[in-house]
Amino acid sequence: MTHEPARESAIADLMRAGRETSRLSVVFRYAIADRLGLTVSDLEALDFLADVGSATAGQVAERTNLTTGAVTSMLRRLQQAGYVTADRDPADRRRVIVTLRPERAAELERPYERFAERAQRLIEGYSVEELTFLVRHFGRMQAMYLAELDGLRGDDTAPRSA
Repeated sequence: MTHEPARESAIADLMRAGRETSRLSVVFRYAIADRLGLTVSDLEALDFLADVGSATAGQVAERTNLTTGAVTSMLRRLQQAGYVTADRDPADRRRVIVTLRPERAAELERPYERFAERAQRLIEGYSVEELTFLVRHFGRMQAMYLAELDGLRGDDTAPRSA
């Protein structure tokens, strides 16, 4: 590790900015979930389904880091509220395939519209090279999060490298 003061200061600033962005993202998600009358876990599950279309209950559990029992209760509640459908997988009757109801998708997007417009204006100012760098950076961060989640699920406290 370098001992160049300017680099160390820039790294510290980046780490602080990342933590604050993460904190604000969580607070924002709670506010959106509250506005929609959902829990954050509900919102995460619905966002995941909006991205992938359909998923098994087990995939929703993995994505939300909830137990299968908790996901079963959550999906039952979301189904009763009309957000999702849940059907047995014809290939494996033990599995349930969950799908976001398309007519409810716009309702879930509405609270994000102003933020999305502002984000679009923000990124329009970046060059293709900067955007490519950011995509690469976020991809690496996502891989780190997934590795850490795997470690936490396995109660592995050993540090991991990126």
